[in-house]
Amino acid sequence: MIRGWYIGSSGMNAQQQRLDTISNNLANVDTAGFKRDETVSKTFSELLLRRTEADGQYKTPFGSADAAPIIGNLGLGVETNENYTVFAQGSYRDTEAKTDIALSEKGFFAVETPSGERYTRNGNFILGKEGILETKEGFPLLGENGIIRLEDDKFTVNEDGIITDHDGNLVDRIKIVRFEDERYLKKQGSSLWNATEWSGDAYIAEGNERPRMIQGYLETSNVNVVNEMVKMIEVNRAYEANQKSIQSEDSMMQTLWTKVALAR
Repeated sequence: MIRGWYIGSSGMNAQQQRLDTISNNLANVDTAGFKRDETVSKTFSELLLRRTEADGQYKTPFGSADAAPIIGNLGLGVETNENYTVFAQGSYRDTEAKTDIALSEKGFFAVETPSGERYTRNGNFILGKEGILETKEGFPLLGENGIIRLEDDKFTVNEDGIITDHDGNLVDRIKIVRFEDERYLKKQGSSLWNATEWSGDAYIAEGNERPRMIQGYLETSNVNVVNEMVKMIEVNRAYEANQKSIQSEDSMMQTLWTKVALAR
C-alpha cells in the first residue's frame, strides 16, 4: 500500500508538469512565431512478480514446473521524460508594417544579445532610435554583414531576405540559420532560442534550406486554443484520479493500523 502512495504521487507530479506546459502554451497564443511544447511521460521500470511458493513441483496436471513462475508485471508509476517543441508552421497575419517579416518554412532569424548570438522566429521588429532594426526587447537583427542599419522604414525585403532602401540601394541580406537537429534547441524566453551540443551549431541557410520571407506579415503561434483546453481538462481528470487513489490507499492503511491496534 505504501507503494501505491508513491505511484499516485508520481502521477500527480507528471500531470502538474503537463499542466505547466499547457499553461505556457496558452499564455503565448498571441506571441508571434511561438512554437508550442508537448510533455512526454514514461513509466518507471516495471517490477516482475513471481510466485514465491512454487519450487518447481507440479501442483496441478497443467501446472508449471518452473521455479517461481512469473505472475506478471507491476507498474511503479510515471515520470516526465522530456518537453519537446512542435515546430509546425503557424499561420500568417497581415500587419502592413514594413518592419514585420514572416518566415514561410523552417529557419531562424539571428539576433545579437549581451549573451551572444541567439535565434528567433518572431519577426515583429522595430526600427530603433539609431536606425537599427531590432526586436521589441532591443536585440539587433543580424544580416550577413552584421547589424542592419536603416535610414527610415521605407525599405523593402524580398523573398530571399535582401534588404534595399527607398532608393533601391542594397543594404544587407538577412541572416537566416538552420541546425542539424532543431528539436534540441533550448528556449531562453523572449522568443529566443540557443543552440546546444545536441542541436549542433547554427549555419547559414542557403538554397532549398532557406525559407521564403514575407514582408508586412507575422507568423502567428502554432497553439490551438481548443486543443490546449481539451488537454487541460484531461490533465485535471488524471490529476484527480491519482489524488483519489492516494486517498483510497490512505484509508486502507488507516483501517489496517486501527485493526492491528485493536487486535493487540
